[in-house]
Amino acid sequence: MQSVAGEHERAGMTSQKNQQDQGHGLRTPLEGVAAKPLTPGEPIAAPLHLISPTVPRDWVDYNGHMSESCYLLAFGDQSDAFFRLIGIDEAYRAGGHSLFTVQTMIFNLAEAHLGDRLDLSLQLLDADDKRLHIFHAMYNAETGDLLATGEQMLVHVDMAAGRSAPMPADLHARVEAVLAAHADLPRPAQAGRHIAIKRNPS
Repeated sequence: MQSVAGEHERAGMTSQKNQQDQGHGLRTPLEGVAAKPLTPGEPIAAPLHLISPTVPRDWVDYNGHMSESCYLLAFGDQSDAFFRLIGIDEAYRAGGHSLFTVQTMIFNLAEAHLGDRLDLSLQLLDADDKRLHIFHAMYNAETGDLLATGEQMLVHVDMAAGRSAPMPADLHARVEAVLAAHADLPRPAQAGRHIAIKRNPS
């Protein structure tokens, strides 16, 4: 009789092989879900609220709270949800283009713990034909406390050429629609800041 452990081991090996065959291991919750792009004139929330994860045990570190790397992981999952809103999914990337992150700044403002439900928002601060400047905010969904922010610059790339490339007209039009919808939002206090040790003047 074959053991359950043996079956699980083989299943794990098959899963690993499938991931290797597909070229990557790290996956987003929406991976494989086809994009449902915005349509012209469709109302756009300002800011967008695209995901609301609950902190799992895998995100908790030896300090007993959500680990710093997992804030970026959560923001990345929300970026992926945003990509699908503007029309970027597996089919789009298979055509040879994608959005790459070139700069990130995260502010960790308060702790999140196992089982906490999070509410994430996304604001599009600026964009042109190649770049998107986005701003994530993470809140405790129960208390409303701001836990972290993440500011990112994304670049549209031609993956075969290995360089930046203009977005196609339909994608750029959807980005511009989001930018217009977010134009009247206040600029977040953390946006555009840099890392430095503040010193009192002597």
